[in-house]
Amino acid sequence: MAGGKFRFGDTFKKISFQETNEANVEKKTFVETRTKEEIYKGLGIKFVDLSSVVVDDSVVTLITDDAARKYNAIPIGYDEVQTDSIILAMDNPMDVEAIDDVRAILGKKVIPVAVDTSQLMLLVDKYFGKAAAQSVAEEYRKEFYIGIEAEEKAADSEVEDAPVVQLVKGIIEQAVHRRASDIHIEPLEDAVRLRYRVDGVLVEIMKYDSSLLNVIVSRVKIISGLDISEKRSPQDGRATAVVAGREFDIRVSTLPTVYGEKIVMRLNEKTTMQLEKSRLGISGKEMDDFNKMLGHPHGIILVTGPTGSGKSTTLYTALSELNVEGVNIITVEDPVEVNIAGINQVQVNEKAGLSFASALRSILRQDPDIIMIGEIRDAETAAIAVQAAITGHLVVSTLHTNSTAATIDRLVDMGVEPYLVADSIVGIIAQRLARRLCVHCKEAYEATESEKRELGLDINEPYTLYRHKGCGKCDGVGYFGRIGIFETMDMTPELRNLIASKASTNQIRKLSIEQGTHTLVYGYKKLVREGITSMSEFHRAEYSEE
Repeated sequence: MAGGKFRFGDTFKKISFQETNEANVEKKTFVETRTKEEIYKGLGIKFVDLSSVVVDDSVVTLITDDAARKYNAIPIGYDEVQTDSIILAMDNPMDVEAIDDVRAILGKKVIPVAVDTSQLMLLVDKYFGKAAAQSVAEEYRKEFYIGIEAEEKAADSEVEDAPVVQLVKGIIEQAVHRRASDIHIEPLEDAVRLRYRVDGVLVEIMKYDSSLLNVIVSRVKIISGLDISEKRSPQDGRATAVVAGREFDIRVSTLPTVYGEKIVMRLNEKTTMQLEKSRLGISGKEMDDFNKMLGHPHGIILVTGPTGSGKSTTLYTALSELNVEGVNIITVEDPVEVNIAGINQVQVNEKAGLSFASALRSILRQDPDIIMIGEIRDAETAAIAVQAAITGHLVVSTLHTNSTAATIDRLVDMGVEPYLVADSIVGIIAQRLARRLCVHCKEAYEATESEKRELGLDINEPYTLYRHKGCGKCDGVGYFGRIGIFETMDMTPELRNLIASKASTNQIRKLSIEQGTHTLVYGYKKLVREGITSMSEFHRAEYSEE
C-alpha cells in the first residue's frame, strides 16, 4: 500500500450497535478466544496492520492531537475506490459517535478500519508527541509563575487535563506501546532527553525544552511518593499505571547530576513477571534441571546474571509454581516488584533499620517453608541464607555473577566456607536475554568461513545465517522481543566434593560441562544457528569461550 491509498470501498461492511447487541453472548465468547484481528474480520470489518502501510502525512494532519487521543482514531489515507473518502484507523471501529464526530472534523466521508491499539498509539505519538511536549513548554512560558512555584503547582495538580499531568502520562503510555522496560529522563546542558530501553538497548525518543525538567521531575516524584523538595540526594519510589487495560508497577529512581535530577522508571507488568516456565524460553536439559531444583525440600537455588537479564522474572515464576496451599512463603525484597497473592512479601527499609540481614533473622522466626531473598549483597546475608538452607528451608535468591561456576567463587569470597557452599546449594541458573530477529524482515545470507568456525560448523559446507534489516513492524531496528538463554548447574555429588576441596572456578566449570552443562556461549551459538538471533547480537554480548 503506497502513498496512503487503500482499496476497502467494495468490501467494507457497516455494523450497527443493534446488530452487535443482538449477538452479545456470542460476541463475548468470540472476544475471549480470538485475537482483535480475528474478531473484527469475523464481523466483516477490515483490520489494518499499520506497520505495513505508508501513511499519508497530509491526511494525518487534518486531525488534532486532542481529537486523535479523544476518539482513539487517526486518518491514514484516501480510499482508492471511493477517492473522496478517508480511511480512519480506529481502536474501536464500531464507535458510531466517534465516527460521526471525526467525520464532522474532517469534513469528508470516512471508512473506519480496525487497528492494533499499540500501533495506533505509536502513530499518534509519532505525529503529535513532540508537538504536545512543545505546547506544554509554551503554556508554562506564558504563566507568570516560575521556579519552585511552578514545581509545586505541577506536583499538587490532580487535574487530569493539566499539561504536565498529560505529558508524564503520555511518556509512560508511549513507553508501554514501544515495549520499553525502562524510561530515562535525562537533563542535558540545553535540553531534556527522553530515552526508552527497548529489548535491552537505549533508544532516544525526543528532546524537550530544558524549562520542562523541574516540572516533569516534580510530577514524577509526587506520583511515586517522593519528596519534591529534596534535590541533593538520590531517592527511590514506586508508582502504578494502567495502560490499555494492562497494570504496570513502576520503580522510580532519581539521581542528582550537574544539570539537574535524572529520573529512571522501570516498568514491570504483573502478568509478565509470573509466567509458565516454558514461556521463559527454558527447555531441554535446562528445564529438567530447573524442575529438579524446584523439587528440593531445602537448599539454595541461585539465579545469576547482570541487571536486566530477567532474573526477577525467573524468581517470580518459580515462586508462583511453589505457591500452593500448605506452604508458607516469605520474601524479602528491595523493592517488592510484584505483589503475589498468598505470599508474604517484606520490603527492605534501610532507614528504619530493616536490612536484608535483619529481615531474614525475623523471617526465620515466622515458620517459613520457602524464603526468597531479592539479592544476596553481603557476607551477613549470605551466611544467614546458608544457615536457613542447612536447617531445612528452601531459599531462592539472585547474585550478580557471569556464570554458574563463578557463583561458587563469589560466595566463598563473601566468607562462606566451601564445604557449606557445597552442602547448601542445590542448583544455579545463569541467564541472559538475547534480542530476537524480526521474523518479518530478517535477511538470509551465506555464513563466512570465520563465522562457521566460530559457530563450530563445517567450513566446507554451505550454511545460511540471518542478520537484522529493519521494517515497520520492528520500528526499523531489525529485532523484536527477546529470548532467554540459560546455563544450569545441577549440584551432583562429584561437584559437591570438588567445591568442598576448594577447587578453582575453571575446575568447577570443566567438570560441570563434562556432566552436561550447556554454557551461555553454547546457548547464544545455538540461537544464531537456528536463525533466532544474529552474529552481531552474539558479538554484542561480548562472549568468548574461557
